[in-house]
Amino acid sequence: MTPAAPGFPYDRLRRRPDVEAPNLFAADAADRLLAEIAGDAVLQPGLVVIGDAYGALTLAAAARGARDIRVHQDALTGERALDANAAELGLVGAFEHRPLDEALVRGARTVLLRLPRSLDALAEIATLIAEHARADVVVHAGGMLKHMTTAMNGVLGEVFGSVEASLARQKARVLTAREPHPAAATVLDRWPERSRDAETGLWVCAHGAAFAGTSIDIGTRFLLGVLDQAVPDARAAIDLGCGTGVIASALAASRPGVQVIATDQSAAAVASAAATATANGVSERVTVVRDDGLSSQPDASAELVVLNPPFHIGGAVHTGIAHRLFADAGRVLVPGGELWTVWNSHLGYRAALERAVGPTRQIARNSKFTVTASRKPV
Repeated sequence: MTPAAPGFPYDRLRRRPDVEAPNLFAADAADRLLAEIAGDAVLQPGLVVIGDAYGALTLAAAARGARDIRVHQDALTGERALDANAAELGLVGAFEHRPLDEALVRGARTVLLRLPRSLDALAEIATLIAEHARADVVVHAGGMLKHMTTAMNGVLGEVFGSVEASLARQKARVLTAREPHPAAATVLDRWPERSRDAETGLWVCAHGAAFAGTSIDIGTRFLLGVLDQAVPDARAAIDLGCGTGVIASALAASRPGVQVIATDQSAAAVASAAATATANGVSERVTVVRDDGLSSQPDASAELVVLNPPFHIGGAVHTGIAHRLFADAGRVLVPGGELWTVWNSHLGYRAALERAVGPTRQIARNSKFTVTASRKPV
């Protein structure tokens, strides 16, 4: 087997503008194994890379000589990290960012895929490839063993005639899928999915990679129970890290005078939130934006920000993203505006919220979650 990108400097890759820390890395053994198994196939026309966290797959292929690489990354920070790493390594122009749609995979011969955690996300990607890539497409799908399950083989097996697993190496493995079945993929193509939540009466729409799918996660549901108390006269609100857009649609549906911005860095979340707003008849008052936090929003522009922050970065428990989002909210709130946050009580975010925004009071608490309101000083 031909070594992949001999001497490729994986250790020079960085995660910026995503959170950087000693236990967080821009490349791992799965990236290396995928590149090795794909070998010279990356040099053929029609290379597609999906789920490349910070550019390791794309740039290793580019360093071998691959060009016109079509790349889809769900996270906006991943796109920006890839661009920055490409500039650092002199590989700008070898790839193009694409949305997850038919054009991404049309005519693809080789697909390098970092396996997503969600089986629904994998199913959405697999059906897209099977429907629109070449009949001789080869999909190399890799991940770290701790995040892989045999169910992933089954998902690929629904739309590919052949699925083979590599030997494990450095706790990583690659599944190689061939012989796509376009007819089967057409039957299984169902995204975005849609479901009506009985408790709230809201329609929830979700693409495969959207957190919680068409259900409402328990933290968001707890926050929704007190949302009517959150700055009732607000006319400009933001659903920060909106996911499927449930909070944004709930605000717009219950407050005819409010304009809501729903923002998330995930392409799947943004597409889901837009579909959720349309399904609930509030799309005229919900603007959905793909953004790294609130980087595109001006200072002192919102009276209310609502947030259910993540506390994982990939597979690692890390609160760095939450602290960045608190700071963003503090900047974007008008004086006297409030950040309403639901968080796992054991994380003890209150001191951080007071530093980033202002005086913080507890609104509600149960056995797992706390809802607080942080007021920006006038």
